Amino acid sequence: MNKLDRYIILNVLALTGIVALGLTTIYTLVVFVSDVAETGKGTYGVREALGYSLLMSPSSLYILMPIIALLGTLMGIGALARNSELTAMRAAGVSVARIGAATLLAGALLGVLGFALGDWLGPAGERAANDLRDNARGDATDDVHALWLRDADNVLRIRKLEAEDHARDVTVYRTGPDGKLVQASSVDEARYVDGHWLLSGVKRTEFHDDRIAVVNIPEEQIESRITPNVLRLFILEADNLSVAGLVRLVAYMDENHLDASKYRIWLWRKLVEPFTVMMMMLFAVPFVMGTLRDAGAGQRLLAGVLVGIVFYVMNKVSVSVGDLYHWPAPMAAGMPTALLSIIAVARLRNAR
Repeated sequence: MNKLDRYIILNVLALTGIVALGLTTIYTLVVFVSDVAETGKGTYGVREALGYSLLMSPSSLYILMPIIALLGTLMGIGALARNSELTAMRAAGVSVARIGAATLLAGALLGVLGFALGDWLGPAGERAANDLRDNARGDATDDVHALWLRDADNVLRIRKLEAEDHARDVTVYRTGPDGKLVQASSVDEARYVDGHWLLSGVKRTEFHDDRIAVVNIPEEQIESRITPNVLRLFILEADNLSVAGLVRLVAYMDENHLDASKYRIWLWRKLVEPFTVMMMMLFAVPFVMGTLRDAGAGQRLLAGVLVGIVFYVMNKVSVSVGDLYHWPAPMAAGMPTALLSIIAVARLRNAR
């Protein structure tokens, strides 16, 4: 990398930063305005709504990252073209491929930032924002939905999950080799202690061929593959899971013969996202070198927004169709990015 490459990279990143600031501010303002309408419950007021919106900013930036990368590249390379710097580079023998390579390096940096946002900062911000809103409103989130899990021949229903290692009002259904229900246990409280689940207040109903027996057990210790890590993964929304968390969740569901296709697609989407950012930036270079060489900033922004919307729709359709027709996860998650990269390379080759 020489001084010219660094100049292109810094110019693209600088304009991308400005675009990111503008779009994230608008997105955060929209979140704030929509959330203000729900103030008044408990102690949730305008200040809490503002805090909620700011904590959601990393997640908003992650969602907008592909279109930010596209618009930032259009504006950055467009600024070079507008100042005749691009013409001077081409006259000095700098190839279009080299300009594209420098843009890809800038995209790699943004891709790493986007990965950190989606894997760490975004989920942490969302959890903090939801905690802030729920605590201010006084919402009880423990008993909204029952959580159903399977562990070998046992099916568990958890009504109140106090923490990842503490549950109340648990029902355990056990089936036999023929799939028939042979036992049902209601548990007042379950705690994970020293690698085991300690059950308290167990009332067990056993179903025999000729009779039904009820047994009360004050306390019982059991082995289970359902660990606090698994419960934490199920509590979180799929969008908020880290790559490592999704890997563990998919492995757990595969071991228990559960359908993990949705989570596998989410995993691959997170892995593909940095390459999507890079391809978006590479895709923008031929536009400025060709049809948008003499266009103004407004035209470039409009073109970028249109391309971003089309790509967003393609991404959603690919994931939904892939989940519906059971496509391989890499195909469902990566097809739009693969098509984008093919088009970008083909246009870059023909650019002058």
